[in-house]
Amino acid sequence: MKKLLFALFAISLFSCKEESKVEEAVAKIPVEFKVERFDQVFYQSKPEDLQKIKAQYPFFFPVGNPDSVWVNKIKNPLLQELYKEVQMKYPTLGPIETDMEKMFAYVQYYFPKFKTPRVITLINEVDTEAKSFYVDTLALVSLDCYLGKEHRFYVDFPEYKKQSLEPNQILPDLVSTFCYGKIAPPTDRTLLSAMIYYGKELYVKDKLIPFYSDADKIGYTDMQIKFCQENEYFMWSHFIENKLLFDTNSKNELRFIKPAPFSKFYLEIDNQTPGRVGQWLGWQIVRSYMENNEKVTLEQLLAMDAKTIFDNSKYKPKKP
Repeated sequence: MKKLLFALFAISLFSCKEESKVEEAVAKIPVEFKVERFDQVFYQSKPEDLQKIKAQYPFFFPVGNPDSVWVNKIKNPLLQELYKEVQMKYPTLGPIETDMEKMFAYVQYYFPKFKTPRVITLINEVDTEAKSFYVDTLALVSLDCYLGKEHRFYVDFPEYKKQSLEPNQILPDLVSTFCYGKIAPPTDRTLLSAMIYYGKELYVKDKLIPFYSDADKIGYTDMQIKFCQENEYFMWSHFIENKLLFDTNSKNELRFIKPAPFSKFYLEIDNQTPGRVGQWLGWQIVRSYMENNEKVTLEQLLAMDAKTIFDNSKYKPKKP
């Protein structure tokens, strides 16, 4: 027992030292950027300003649309109301901009080829399927999709979706899109492959936004995180006993991976569960793998197949 405690203490001490080294290195990385408020530039403009704006932000103005389309948007009373609500919520980005600076430093530490992107805020008419994008040299944030779950514009959205419309989801959403193309796609249609894929994405959030809580990284409430932690053993046992890990039934992704009001174990407890528990469990598997394979780099992890990660993760939730 003493040997086990000593081993656990040694692992913990080593982990703390490594984290400290990373933090020191990240702190030395210079990050310079300025958030460009395209939302303000566009909705405060006059028709005669349009050509100048189009020259500065050509990617927002698809070829083939006459200028009248954009002038009508500027004058649209509903969009102007939306703009006013955004300005009330975000007169400045304040702490979010500070967090972005930290995140970009971590990006350069773990992915040296990627320099600080051009950061632009906009309004996309509450298109929740395109809230934020971070691709190569450009990061876009649709501020109208982060007004807070109680905002009147979101009244018709289901509760589980409202949670993703909080300001604390801006950076996690940016990291999710940053992961596009960097994580090897699943090599099969098993539930395990989907779990590990999203587990990798969440592990990248551990590295790029370590100053965020687990709840914020996955878009859960504190109560939902607590449920997963307290029921990890039972959820995992259900997956094992029902042989779900290597099942290729596409319904399993709908039950445990895709956004939903709750996960579908087909048990009385379902209504108490958060959606996407398969992602959360995949996250724990990936974390366990990296804790037990310290020489594996982040980029090596992202390229690795799910079965290799699972077989070498030593993942085994403790029975309460």
